[in-house]
Amino acid sequence: MGTMDIYLPIANLSVNALVIILLGGGVGFVSGMFGVGGGFLITPLLIVYGIPPTVAAASAASQVTGASVSGVFAHVRRQGVDFKMGGVLVAGGMVGSVAGGWIFRLLQASGQIDTVIAIVYVLLLGSIGSMMAVEAFGAIRAMRSGAAARPRKRRHHPLVAALPLRTRFYRSGLYISPLAPLLLGFGVGILTILLGVGGGFILVPAMLYLLGMTTQVVVGTSLFQTLFVTATATMVHATTTKAVDIVLAVLLLVGSVAGAQVGARFASKVKPEYLRLALAIIVLLVAGRIALGLGWRPDEIYSVELS
Repeated sequence: MGTMDIYLPIANLSVNALVIILLGGGVGFVSGMFGVGGGFLITPLLIVYGIPPTVAAASAASQVTGASVSGVFAHVRRQGVDFKMGGVLVAGGMVGSVAGGWIFRLLQASGQIDTVIAIVYVLLLGSIGSMMAVEAFGAIRAMRSGAAARPRKRRHHPLVAALPLRTRFYRSGLYISPLAPLLLGFGVGILTILLGVGGGFILVPAMLYLLGMTTQVVVGTSLFQTLFVTATATMVHATTTKAVDIVLAVLLLVGSVAGAQVGARFASKVKPEYLRLALAIIVLLVAGRIALGLGWRPDEIYSVELS
């Protein structure tokens, strides 16, 4: 064991504490920079590092909870949270987490959980990364040619418009059925349990493109929802799947809190189009790496040294 090695009781292996803190820092930097909870990056990175997927997903959920607390406070001060919308999303998310816990246990019992986690990741990250890359390239091209990019008309999706029981969400500037954010929250809740993601990387585009919310409140409201749902997910994992490794979560948190501060400062200096392109590339690289792991099983990369 090296000097920085720490034993993780739940994952049942030794890791280099510095590496985990740096992983947390890198992901914190990304989340501070792009306003996404870094859960969608931290879980796959831990899996690549060799942590069992179940433990990675459960511990990432607890790390994201901690990271989003600081983010929410910052946005509340700027009035960037639609509490009514957030409340509906949270309600859906809570129910989704419970449903997710049930699915998680079914898959655990069938022994398929690790494969399912990996496949869902590849599909999600691949599709979201591609969409973002296309959009960012378009924006950069428009910027270079000096043509003003056409401002996107803020409209909610026709499917959302068709739902009954409309109500006003004043801060989001919307008059839509609460069923839409409720279902959205439900889906994200399931994913939070299965993947250990805060769901921000799905929520943010969904709030903009499906619900048609104003940009000012999207990130804050997304973090507000993330905070409650990841907290619930952590509880579900701690009590049912028992896969939360507290040592791992604390190390990640130390890194991510520091990283988030740096990321937020850095973001204000870079053009947003390049930021989005960078995020899209990161997402696609992670998806590619997991896809490789699915189709290609190494014989023995790690040699176990006998002491």
